[in-house]
Amino acid sequence: MVFAGKVVLLTGASRGIGRAMAAQLAEAGAQVLAVARQPVPGFDSFAVDLAEPGAAEAVAAWVARSHPDCSVLINNAAVMEHTRYTTTDPAHAAAIRREVAINLTAPISLCVAMLPHLPPGAVICNVTSGLAIQPTAEAATYCATKAGLRAFTKALRYQLDDARRGIQVSEAIMTLVDTTLSLGDPLRKLSPEAAARAVLAGIAAGKREIWVERTKLLRVVNRVSPGMAARILR
Repeated sequence: MVFAGKVVLLTGASRGIGRAMAAQLAEAGAQVLAVARQPVPGFDSFAVDLAEPGAAEAVAAWVARSHPDCSVLINNAAVMEHTRYTTTDPAHAAAIRREVAINLTAPISLCVAMLPHLPPGAVICNVTSGLAIQPTAEAATYCATKAGLRAFTKALRYQLDDARRGIQVSEAIMTLVDTTLSLGDPLRKLSPEAAARAVLAGIAAGKREIWVERTKLLRVVNRVSPGMAARILR
């Protein structure tokens, strides 16, 4: 795929990887439809909280109405709660609902809502995580949502292959990136710009699975010894 002239719907476009991806897509000649909780300066944007019921359907309706030539959907938006459920906290329930809504329900719903509007040759890319392969104790619900999105992405690919729709379904398995989402030493993290370049290069190359930086090694280790991969992430 060449991004020049393409209309790309991108969620989570106001910060981190999404912001870097929006800038790189624009530089490549694409028109970016930026979805975030607030309007994104410099882009045609739709302000919405993806945790709200019906948000994904509202985004798809806006695209169908205003940008019917959209042919690329990148589900990038995500939140991560660093929570120990062994501690009692009344806030746990609301945080879990929000994390599941944004990380799992919204991208599934947006894929389904956009499918009637995507032409042959279109692309859907869902951004998951190496934590979908092996979880970490610090972000239990996040890991579960990304594992769920990974499973959905594969199943959707099978359905579209069976239906001969000619739509590319890619999964970007993200590494640890220097954003506000994750904990850890920034010097050990990939920059948002490098992460964005890897995802867009994978989409352009037609890859079904885009393993970003350290997840390439995780893939190999997990294939040889899932137990060892689990210990590394632990």
